[in-house]
Amino acid sequence: MSETTTDTVHAAADRLKQAAAQLAPCAPVRDLIGADDVEAAYAVQALLTRDRLAGGATIVGRKIGLTSPVVQQQLGVDRPDFGVLFDDMQDTGAVPTDRLLQPKVEAEIAFVLKADLADGDLDLEQVRAAVDYGVAALEIVDSRIAGWDITFGDTVADNGSSARFVLGEKHCSLDEFEPIKVSMEMTLDGDVVSTGDGAACLGDPLIALQWLARTARDMGDPLRAGQVVLSGALGPMVAVQAGSSVTARIEGLGEVTATFTPKETSE
Repeated sequence: MSETTTDTVHAAADRLKQAAAQLAPCAPVRDLIGADDVEAAYAVQALLTRDRLAGGATIVGRKIGLTSPVVQQQLGVDRPDFGVLFDDMQDTGAVPTDRLLQPKVEAEIAFVLKADLADGDLDLEQVRAAVDYGVAALEIVDSRIAGWDITFGDTVADNGSSARFVLGEKHCSLDEFEPIKVSMEMTLDGDVVSTGDGAACLGDPLIALQWLARTARDMGDPLRAGQVVLSGALGPMVAVQAGSSVTARIEGLGEVTATFTPKETSE
């Protein structure tokens, strides 16, 4: 981890853990692990993941972030990142805001796998064959770091700035739609706030999935059958608040809606 020590990795994890527990955004962790130390950032994420698993959570998949070249340029990086999806992060449409700090929403294609991606070349043909179906998805991203003041190291350590996700009801095989060719429109309380297409996601959402498959395997934790992969934003993300309603319509995959319940009525 370059000059980063085990103590500073633990300190960064503790800072983020306390921010999540206290619902109080914290200072960035780059003062501890650096802005672009990839190994250290994922070491922090791994510590927080182990803590969640020890608390009874179950991993159901991964999320891919930083798939937009524009966002990569903003953060001064040349690669995507990923975070872990846990079972308690999935909502069916009503998203409680009582555990969110500064949420934003982006529309994505989610892939559900029918085969492991652990062996072989993991070329696009193999990756494509491993997909059971695609589904329209909304990812609710959030940052435990105050004001979204993040670098690559900060967001990776903070589990890819992940929070919640909602999946649509329509399942389509890759024989029924082509991810790179889809168009997307997202509305907030009825107003169009984001548009995009499949090519906005690392050139092709399947290329994003291939990147993750290879990266996850190289890190010793390959993608498995049954897991959900949020493949990355198809257009700009939008900030939301309690009472907001967001709907994304993705060509061929239908629509998916998330309504953000006011804090006073959240369970």
